[in-house]
Amino acid sequence: MVRVFQVKLPLDHGPDAIPRAVARLLSIPLADVESCQVRRQAVDARKKTEIRLIYTVDVRVKNEDRVLKSHPAHRVTPAPDESYKPASPGSEPLPHRPVIVGSGPAGLFAGLILAQGGYRPIILERGQPVAQRCQDVARFWRDGTLDPESNAQFGEGGAGTFSDGKLTTLINDPRCRKVLEELAAAGAPSTILTSYKPHIGTDRLRQVVRTLRDTITSLGGEVRFQSRLTGIRTEAGRVSAIQVNNSDLIPCTALVLAIGHSARDTFAMLYQAGLAMTPKAFSIGARIEHPQQLIDQAQFGPAAGHPQLGAADYKLAFHAPGGRSAYTFCMCPGGQVIAAASAPGGVVTNGMSLHARAGANANSAFMVNVGPQDFGDAHPLAGFRFQERWENLAFHLAGGTYAAPVQTLGDFMAQRASAALGSVTPTYQPGIVPADLRQCLPAYVCDTIQLAAPAFGRQLRGFDSSDAVLTGVETRSSCPVRMPRGEDFQASIGGVYPAGEGAGYAGGIMSAAADGIRVGEAIIGRFRAG
Repeated sequence: MVRVFQVKLPLDHGPDAIPRAVARLLSIPLADVESCQVRRQAVDARKKTEIRLIYTVDVRVKNEDRVLKSHPAHRVTPAPDESYKPASPGSEPLPHRPVIVGSGPAGLFAGLILAQGGYRPIILERGQPVAQRCQDVARFWRDGTLDPESNAQFGEGGAGTFSDGKLTTLINDPRCRKVLEELAAAGAPSTILTSYKPHIGTDRLRQVVRTLRDTITSLGGEVRFQSRLTGIRTEAGRVSAIQVNNSDLIPCTALVLAIGHSARDTFAMLYQAGLAMTPKAFSIGARIEHPQQLIDQAQFGPAAGHPQLGAADYKLAFHAPGGRSAYTFCMCPGGQVIAAASAPGGVVTNGMSLHARAGANANSAFMVNVGPQDFGDAHPLAGFRFQERWENLAFHLAGGTYAAPVQTLGDFMAQRASAALGSVTPTYQPGIVPADLRQCLPAYVCDTIQLAAPAFGRQLRGFDSSDAVLTGVETRSSCPVRMPRGEDFQASIGGVYPAGEGAGYAGGIMSAAADGIRVGEAIIGRFRAG
């Protein structure tokens, strides 16, 4: 087959339009196009009055060699083999089943790869199965009753379970195709295999996570819930056993740490156990909400609301004088701002969308970069204390009930506390309190947001509307710590394999899942299955 790029069609094209367009582009008779398979669909909205769909298509054609020779490589190439190639098993014996700590994307996909290879992994999850976890999170959003072990950060599926299920990534890793195919096989919409901005939606992602767990257990793996890693034992510089819930000991030769970005107690325990860590830059800020209709019109013009387009998103960046940067992150079309605290006494926000993205508001994180120079000291875990400071200030600013402080963008720009809100109704639950976000964010973060907002308004009409609502604070953009690992993926303690976002090697569902696969492959490539 050949892969054909830049097949352009109008939004309302019919089902037979793709092979006809391919034939025209290749200058061959339609009868020579034997089959077409869409590999990618994107949207070209640069010209608002003529928005088009752009396809990449794998095509079986007659006279393939002649077609390849008569077109430049940027338009037509041989269709690559994108099938996943499993790692070849190593020869070293593995006396104990591999243990994975955490069931977020990195942990689940490390577990899946190991299970598919016959290694029967044990996955330890400190939180609850996804069904119980959803009930616990719903109670928190309803009345502010926080369960520190079952919340938007901890539990089956990790932090990504309460998000938009966005699968976009900047990494170019062939494992990403494997991730998409496994997610689709587990019940995710088949459109993730072709969309240029694939997403699942929080509502559908929950069932996908459960199905992935069932697949792992059907292959001999095991998932243990309410099982928190509380200790690690070593012999001759290598892991020999781990402690769970301050009591149970599990012999261990290969330990995958896929603990996510919020397990601060686990990071502290590992640091005390001698695992090398370094502080890492991340970002903090607030969630910003606009009417979704405003974003649709700004991005799609007269075509806003077309069923082929859905709810519009955006991605904006601004570089301020002096080295700070502001950017939008984790944009949730038609979604809501959620309470994402995992520890008592702090307010943490995040964003989420259901699959339909049908909510009235759009939201995204409005973030500013911070680094170790801002944390207050050079301790590897200082970034966590930095996060806690602003989360605690937001908690107390809003009255200490897990309500969140909010401020209109107009009031923020005028540097005055909000007393009332305008036309945008905040979606955060369990409640909101109009306030001054400068009391719960660093001054340099607020100053950078103030510079960036008008610039973003020039990039996206209406972004800097005075009625837009800022909800504070967002502090969990990524982990403030990295666990250094070698080319064999092992940390400073032998047999310990850091993985995913909590280890500092990923940012988002796709990159974390791909990193989990890489770590699983490293274990497979060293050990033979028992």
